[in-house]
Amino acid sequence: MRKPAILITGASGEVGHGLIRELSDRRQEEIIALDLQLLEEDLLQRCSRFIQGDILDSMLLGRLVGEYEIRVIYHLASILSTKAEHNPQGAHRVNVEGTLNLLQLAHDQSQWQGRSVRFLYPSSIAAYGLPDIETKRRVGKVKENEWCLPITMYGCNKLYAEHLGRYYAEHYHQLRAQPDLVRLDFRCVRLPGLISAVTLPTGGTSDYAPEMIHQAAQGKPYACFVRADARLPFMAMPDAVKALLVLAEAPPDRLTQHVYNVGSFSLSAEELFERTKRSCPSAEVTFEPDRGRQAVVDSWPADVDDGLARRDWGWRADYDEARAFEDYLVPAITRRYRPARSG
Repeated sequence: MRKPAILITGASGEVGHGLIRELSDRRQEEIIALDLQLLEEDLLQRCSRFIQGDILDSMLLGRLVGEYEIRVIYHLASILSTKAEHNPQGAHRVNVEGTLNLLQLAHDQSQWQGRSVRFLYPSSIAAYGLPDIETKRRVGKVKENEWCLPITMYGCNKLYAEHLGRYYAEHYHQLRAQPDLVRLDFRCVRLPGLISAVTLPTGGTSDYAPEMIHQAAQGKPYACFVRADARLPFMAMPDAVKALLVLAEAPPDRLTQHVYNVGSFSLSAEELFERTKRSCPSAEVTFEPDRGRQAVVDSWPADVDDGLARRDWGWRADYDEARAFEDYLVPAITRRYRPARSG
């Protein structure tokens, strides 16, 4: 008998840390974690199995489904925006071909089990592309079907993967004489910039926010690579984990679409600095815009409209701006660096 399991790809990343902890506390199906990087020991203990491997390895995935009945997939593995610009071909392989491998696995598992495998996919505000800063300021909050003209490889990958998910959920094998009786259940959240107190930034274009906070907590100056007036929506990491978990549990008949915005708070880089300085009065930040990354940030919305997520599955962030800093980021990041600074 194959064991029922939840599969988490990209498990050693920022969102993966939180998902493993939350899911293991709930004691549901066994957790299978997959990543190129080895998991930390405390996370390994929370997983039934860890596989150090590549989502592009179809033989590895084949062996996996030979042992486990995969019922839910959280597909987190990806190459983030800044790194993707330096290696667009590699990013396409991981972000698109890797996602295609997982979608096919989910489809095949749905057929074998006679039930829909739920496929949770974190997309990004990088899927948007506004033409200029004036338009960005004018339109304010954007909806899911607006301004989907990304200017980065990462954004193109994410938007295409959203379309692939919808295709597999609604149209795969549509020309067969006998259409599939069961299809996978694809659900996607477009996440804003994420700020974690637990893990360090790893190559996202919005990472100037967590970088600023982490540097200030260590008493180090920070050169911010965007203008002071650059504005993006942000979210505390626990809310990103919550969004995936709440969407995964939503009744299918309540969902009106496959892709949902989720929001929390919007800050300019200067407001972010001011908020950081309240907790770290000695924080030193200079604004030294990098032309390329500034252009990318200018193409992303200042905020997102998450009204559909609120209506369809009751989305609501736990951490607004004040609570994100006062109850989550500042206490945890201060604790993280206190031993190093006192020594």
